[in-house]
Amino acid sequence: MTNTKLLEQFRSFYFRNYPDDMEIQIEYFAIFGGLGLEIDTTKPIAFLIEEHILQNFNYLNEKIEQLTLNEPNNKRLLTALAVGDRRIFSAFNRAGLNNGNGGGALNYLQEKGLLQIEYSREESAKSLNPKGKLKKEIARHRISHKVLFTYPFIRFWFYFINPHIQEIKNGDYEKLFKSFETKQNSYTSLVFEELSEVLLNYNLRDAQILSSGSYWDAKIEIDILTITDDDKVYVGECKWTNHRVNKKELHKLQEKCERLEIEPSQTILFSKRGFSKELKLSQGKDLALYSCKHFEALVKNASNTELIDNLFS
Repeated sequence: MTNTKLLEQFRSFYFRNYPDDMEIQIEYFAIFGGLGLEIDTTKPIAFLIEEHILQNFNYLNEKIEQLTLNEPNNKRLLTALAVGDRRIFSAFNRAGLNNGNGGGALNYLQEKGLLQIEYSREESAKSLNPKGKLKKEIARHRISHKVLFTYPFIRFWFYFINPHIQEIKNGDYEKLFKSFETKQNSYTSLVFEELSEVLLNYNLRDAQILSSGSYWDAKIEIDILTITDDDKVYVGECKWTNHRVNKKELHKLQEKCERLEIEPSQTILFSKRGFSKELKLSQGKDLALYSCKHFEALVKNASNTELIDNLFS
């Protein structure tokens, strides 16, 4: 379903800062979303990280410690979820937690409103073949739900800040900014994926959405799979990269659908930098192409009377 909280934060960020275009809006929102700050989006993003986050590190770190109870398990889990594949079991392993203490940390962070569960829509192998004998690798496979961060800033903190926290306390930002330079697009891609689902569902608002979110199983992942009550299926792939998306990406998505035996009513591609000429010629009823400018629809008719994006308020 539409992530209402993320949409509200996205709109609040826009009406606080009025960035020049939607690429800047998405890129800066992925870092500062949830902080409730007024920032100068004409300035380089690294400059703003230093100005608003690093120069206020002690204050922000204290707030983070309050939210997490300064509990090591909570912080280890948040870091593992921020940098990993978002699957709960793999995050527990990465954080060195088990189902007991990991589950306790997850429950607490959910209750604090920092995380929300994205439930898997994979069917268990046993339900698909209740009487047949399963191969070992299939029998061992555990369906794992995933986790989304409620506020982009919290994920940014545990993706980039927390792994370098001791250096930052010592006033050394070199490794932080080197990591940010290398991983920024990869980091932003998840927020772009979440916002792409919000945009798709916003455009489908006259339909009754039965199920929406990403899809994953042991072998296949699809960024967006939305099903409506009129039996229409929408599949989407999101690319936050510095090059245009071409037909190769469309073919990859079509192959995934074939393997899942899905016949989409419409295939949607979302791209940071647009699409190849060949792909543009293919768009129509069966294929929709969304670039950054299309995200203006999320703020165009919204009200700027309520700014509700400050997680520390």
